[in-house]
Amino acid sequence: MKTKEIQNRIAKVTSKGQITLPVKWRERVGTEHVVIETKGDVLEIKPARIETNDYTVFDAIRDNKGKGLKANDLVNILDTIR
Repeated sequence: MKTKEIQNRIAKVTSKGQITLPVKWRERVGTEHVVIETKGDVLEIKPARIETNDYTVFDAIRDNKGKGLKANDLVNILDTIR
């Protein structure tokens, strides 16, 4: 099946600061995780390939005393819960 070219779109930012990435875009890059970088006044959204312990999953000051949580640590926690 030939994939139709995905066009640029304008997305509305919700009151909570969220945007929706169309399913065709997510399918095209093959991930549900993205990295968002700023370059001046430009936001660049790229697929995230979480394969190492280099990514911080979250950095919640109120929930984790300001300490980040690495992806591998989260996987270990989830494994112990199961």
